[in-house]
Amino acid sequence: MRAVVLAAGEGIRLQPTTFTRPKHLIKICGKPILEYCLDAIKTCGVNEAVIVVHYMADAIRNYFGNGDKFGLKIQYVDQQAVRGTGNALSAAEPYVKEDFIMIYGDLLFAAEALKRTIGLHEKEKPAATLAVVPVEKPEDYGIIELENETKIKRLIEKPIREEAQSNLANAGIYVFSQEVFPKIKETSATVRGEWEITDAITLLLKENKLVLAAKLPTEEWFDIGRPWDLLDANQWMLKKMKHKVYGCVEEGAHLIGPITVAEAARIRSGAYVEGPAFIDEESDIGPNCYIRPYTSIGKNVRIGNACEIKNSIIMDNTHIGHLSYIGDSVLGEKCNLGAGTITANYRLDARPIGMMIKDKLVNSERRKLGAILGDNVKTGINSLLMPGVKVGNDSWVGPNLVLSRDLPSGTIALLKQDEEKREMGR
Repeated sequence: MRAVVLAAGEGIRLQPTTFTRPKHLIKICGKPILEYCLDAIKTCGVNEAVIVVHYMADAIRNYFGNGDKFGLKIQYVDQQAVRGTGNALSAAEPYVKEDFIMIYGDLLFAAEALKRTIGLHEKEKPAATLAVVPVEKPEDYGIIELENETKIKRLIEKPIREEAQSNLANAGIYVFSQEVFPKIKETSATVRGEWEITDAITLLLKENKLVLAAKLPTEEWFDIGRPWDLLDANQWMLKKMKHKVYGCVEEGAHLIGPITVAEAARIRSGAYVEGPAFIDEESDIGPNCYIRPYTSIGKNVRIGNACEIKNSIIMDNTHIGHLSYIGDSVLGEKCNLGAGTITANYRLDARPIGMMIKDKLVNSERRKLGAILGDNVKTGINSLLMPGVKVGNDSWVGPNLVLSRDLPSGTIALLKQDEEKREMGR
């Protein structure tokens, strides 16, 4: 059995993080999201994968290559334009000659979730098997209605909450027979010019073909759609991974709880690290820092004296100057934060924090949410970023500036200041 992994999309809602990398290459605890997906596939005994690519396709090809270093045989197929999941799967048709797995490559899921889906399909031999997972907000997902415990009755895309007959969401993990390909050809494009795999499945149902649902527990699956989901995904992975300290921990440093310290990393004296936390190769922490739970620090990161980092993702080659506070935030690669930089993560009125997504203010429903920084962002000393602010790539936030609105890529924001000069004694 082969796996087809869809990794063509851009991840617009995750900008600015996805300006310089596809969503599938965003690192969580030191590994790209897509690598976790491929690890799960391999764990299930599947050794061949076809990855469908489009946006920044070369970045994905360069990272995974032919799959040798991951114990897989990987082939790539180009989707000429992002025209939906059905169109993406059609591009891979020449590479699969029997029943096969199809997975969205921007998901985090446990290998057990995939095993459960494969097992049901191999036992019952249906036309298709879909993994489903209970969700709190069915209106945000494609919802599956069942006739019994496993037989699918119909698929409904983002139903009105009050009208939803189920809270079981399509988890983006499938096992298909070859019957799916003729049905894709029979589907029509949506108003957005996309061909969706769910329309092909609906055609199978209309012909009374057997389509089954493999139910997953919530803790085995995580969907990443909005910037703050990266923080929850980071927590999800930190809880699941096995932790070990390999690197240099100086006398006087304190490590409490499950923590990974990579071999070439250094924790200086006076640092206090609470797990779960992850610190990657060649990073240098402290002295006298406080690294709080659910923090992931990438490669070659420098955290200066007397900093506090809480529930955040700090990507590779970023430098955080002394006396800074980073809370509930995502910092891109090669950022340089001046001394005393603060990411505020809590509104004075304690209301949930909003963030601009695709030119629309979206309620994150989080009371704690800091800033999202793209790559190569610089801040001056004592700069302050208000809750929910996003800063685009290659932008600068000047010293003593309070940034309360998003800053586009390639922009410098400076504080205008009036000075009064007098002679001494006057």
